[in-house]
Amino acid sequence: MDNGIGNLISAVLSKWFSSSKNFGLSDLFSWGLQIGQRIIGERSSDGFYEVLDYESTLEIHDVKGTRATFSKNKKVRYLQNNIIAFQDHAWGDGNILLNYRTSRGKPVDRYRAGFKTYILLSLREVKNSGDIDEFIIQWNIRQGFLTEDGYWGTDISQKTKHVKVNLIFPKSRPPFHLMIEESNRKRSFCLGRETQKQLPDGRWKVTWEMNDTELYELYTLRWSW
Repeated sequence: MDNGIGNLISAVLSKWFSSSKNFGLSDLFSWGLQIGQRIIGERSSDGFYEVLDYESTLEIHDVKGTRATFSKNKKVRYLQNNIIAFQDHAWGDGNILLNYRTSRGKPVDRYRAGFKTYILLSLREVKNSGDIDEFIIQWNIRQGFLTEDGYWGTDISQKTKHVKVNLIFPKSRPPFHLMIEESNRKRSFCLGRETQKQLPDGRWKVTWEMNDTELYELYTLRWSW
């Protein structure tokens, strides 16, 4: 239990037992409400976990953009006790989440809310505050990148220390314009040629990374190819 919450509870009980004549049930209820709000407020602001490191790779396999693979490696530290599940999510054009696979947990439910699809993973064990976990997740995409202008978004829904996003394009169709958009800040900037390199087999790789990302920001990497 957080020391601040523990001290608040101790103060309530001490005042109740030492001055029961002047400290009625309404006062006790008021103090109890403060404790509840304190607990809820801390949990909602901190979340269930923080992301220590996140790296994702989107590879488009063919020049028409009909076949692609997305993979991500997410290292997290839990911030609460008794965590038994982890929630993943995805969105995008075409047929997504094909052949979904994960190194941790077992998918037990999938549902759609708005434009996102959520996947609930049962951890099959109990995680507590301070425990570190790592998820390697991958899925296939069909008919997802058929236009000359493409995009891939990374949303920051938990405190995240480091993000790295990789894009891999076919040898005969490299990107010629790249930019990052930050939705909440309403700003964008172009990526220089130093973010792009040709791999030994001829494919083209683009890398963008950032430390101490903004919570609830959506970073969208856009390209023309």
